[in-house]
Amino acid sequence: MQIRELNERLFHRCNSDPYGHQKEPFIREGPTTVTFYLHYSRYTSGAAVFRNVVLKYLSTCLCTGPRSVNILFYRISRACSTLAKMEGFLQRCSAAIKGSAEGSSGIHVILGNEACDLDSMVSSLAFAYFLSKTSGSSGKTVVPVLNIPRAEFPLRSDNVFLLKESGVPPEALVFRDEVDLAGLHRAKRLMLTLVDHNVLPSADIDLEDAVVEVIDHHHLERTPSMSCSVTVETVGSCATLVTERIHHKAPEVLDRQVAQLLYGAIVLDCVNMAPEAGKVTPKDSQLSCLLESRFPDLPPRGALFQSLQSAKFDISGLSTEQMLLKDMKAVSGGDLRLAVCTVYMTLDVFLQRRSLQQELCEFCHKHRFGAVVAMTISFNERSEPHRQLAVYSSSTLYREEVSQALEKSCNPSLSFSPMSSPFNNIKSYLQGNTLASRKKVLPILKNFLKEWDKKQVHCGEAEDFEELDDHVDPTGSPSFDDDTRPRCFSASRHHRRRLLGTEDSGMEEDFQVPATPMNSLVEGCPLDAGLPRISAEAILEKFSRMGGEAGENKDGIWPGEQ
Repeated sequence: MQIRELNERLFHRCNSDPYGHQKEPFIREGPTTVTFYLHYSRYTSGAAVFRNVVLKYLSTCLCTGPRSVNILFYRISRACSTLAKMEGFLQRCSAAIKGSAEGSSGIHVILGNEACDLDSMVSSLAFAYFLSKTSGSSGKTVVPVLNIPRAEFPLRSDNVFLLKESGVPPEALVFRDEVDLAGLHRAKRLMLTLVDHNVLPSADIDLEDAVVEVIDHHHLERTPSMSCSVTVETVGSCATLVTERIHHKAPEVLDRQVAQLLYGAIVLDCVNMAPEAGKVTPKDSQLSCLLESRFPDLPPRGALFQSLQSAKFDISGLSTEQMLLKDMKAVSGGDLRLAVCTVYMTLDVFLQRRSLQQELCEFCHKHRFGAVVAMTISFNERSEPHRQLAVYSSSTLYREEVSQALEKSCNPSLSFSPMSSPFNNIKSYLQGNTLASRKKVLPILKNFLKEWDKKQVHCGEAEDFEELDDHVDPTGSPSFDDDTRPRCFSASRHHRRRLLGTEDSGMEEDFQVPATPMNSLVEGCPLDAGLPRISAEAILEKFSRMGGEAGENKDGIWPGEQ
């Protein structure tokens, strides 16, 4: 009787939902078993919400009477309502991007970083949802945008897992390749809020005028501006700062679904809140405890962390390119563009991958990188990280310069110990400072690239004089031998060589004069006996003959111009 009553009430609820989806009953009673059918929506991710609720109250429901049936129905109904709110919000975002909201005053995009890790994705979704509920975007439609192409999203397995567990349909999300930010900016219909990063990459620098707010937990690189509100605090997770903002400004917006997303991001980024991992701060702990107290039915912290960690480290079946793209940030300066990738395995295992050199070379060529910095990470049973690092480049110059910048770093010191590498174009290190995550390594590389850019400009200006020196000697003195005359290596000249493909083919920086091609129809080389002897008389006779031909040409057309 209890199951029949619950089914009738759930049927009524499901058949009257605003989207008109056809639903199946949640519970069916067989001869000897009770089966739950968790098909609230067409998205399989919604099932996880109901599974958690139903399993928790199943025994009570079947044992203690109608009141427990009402409790179960109430909790499932509340979960239905929460899903409808988030799903409806995301559908409105998609409609706005596709042009159905042309009459609006514009789009306010909440943009995460280029790695699109779990923290970045959750911060974008939660902060956009908060702004949409508080009208804090000047009447513009608020849209969270994931800063990667949609095709790359399945590589973020921890993101996919948490969305599924939280009942958020990935199909409703908006990705970078689905929105023309430059076009919106030109039309003066774009506002930008950056979460989990505080400066735009060089490819998006034209969008800088549209940035109105920043929320981030990385080192501040942004120049202060009256037109942009900046919240930067070096906590363990950007989601911590987003949770704090929502809690202080509009705590009613923080429903269970949003709380689970934020909670998952904080727990994963702070390595299960373990102090020995060196990531968690007092504010991270404070805000995670706040979520736990407000929503006691959140998944247990340890179990959630293990599930997310397992999903994040699952690289089975991925190619080398996919492993690098899974968690990558790109930085550039001058003609040098670096891929800084977190790789979830030990360096020893990574270097043993079949055809690794070829795949790294193809990756750099395809994505136009001069070098790859691969930061491998693994954890022991005490959640302590083990870090190693490899620098790959087919250019000796790039490889050595990047490696030296990392080796010589003092703030922070990475405490490198060289490791043997099976490849000449890969330098490998054991990283003694295990607390220096990519968040702390990136500023080292960015400072190096700034200096690299300055060198490139300086050498580029000197290059014209150097090339003139090669051909003109105004003093009339004997020219210097190339091996003894001081030379300035030109980064811009090096850039031209890279564009011509010499770097990707594994060639080094110094050009060699190519050998004279052999004629396949003769034996040996025609110049083996030396240059042909030409007398002065023969040269004068040749010029005289050419002069006579010119005199006979009355139309002023030189031979060969007809």
